[in-house]
Amino acid sequence: MTIPGSEKTPRRHAVHYLPMIAIATVAVLGAVYLRDYLSFDALQENRQTLLNFRDQNFVLSVLLFMAAYVAIVAFSLPGSAISTLTGGFLFGIFPGVLFNVTASTIGAALIFLAAKWGLGDRLADRMEASTGTVKRIKDGIDENQWSMLFLIRLVPAVPFFVANLVPALVGVPLSRYLVSTFFGIIPAGLVFTSVGAGLGEVFARGETPDLGVFFEPAILLPLLGLCALALLPVIIKALRGRKGI
Repeated sequence: MTIPGSEKTPRRHAVHYLPMIAIATVAVLGAVYLRDYLSFDALQENRQTLLNFRDQNFVLSVLLFMAAYVAIVAFSLPGSAISTLTGGFLFGIFPGVLFNVTASTIGAALIFLAAKWGLGDRLADRMEASTGTVKRIKDGIDENQWSMLFLIRLVPAVPFFVANLVPALVGVPLSRYLVSTFFGIIPAGLVFTSVGAGLGEVFARGETPDLGVFFEPAILLPLLGLCALALLPVIIKALRGRKGI
């Protein structure tokens, strides 16, 4: 016997996956068809057109730039690094870094919400109700959410897409995710925005920007220091637990 209304459950569940399916579809299509348009060469070829448009329509150029950046992040399209460089090139270190970080955070929030709506809440509930290793992992993340959220944003080896999805799958609140994302991406955003702000001279010399600057000691060591600060509460909590404090 079919309970009235129960036949709608699978359809309702299927709808939850539509945002992630749309994101995955657009990401694949973007990787195939947009890679050449979201590249350093494209920026170099169209730089004067972009500068002229910015000078004539500053507010509109800011809005269009941020909308494009949000879409690139939300749909995991290629070109996020180029977008950050473009923000620095068009708007300088400041307010360029503010535009870059804000747009990136909004885009990350959209993919976070899509993942959370489609799978995150149910997966988090299952992890909470489980026992053994899975439950211990979930508890460990819950006890150190702020530290772990900042850490995955600060560590250069963690892909941005992964850092957007993982918090949604373990039940991180949206407000905490937004705060940690915005402030956590500022260091890297500032570095890339500053490189973008110097692109005018790079273009004049016919060169390409040196993105390896991110791994130079003057940049990397302070970043690792921030990672250590993010881990400090976790370490202190672990030491207190061993001592029974």
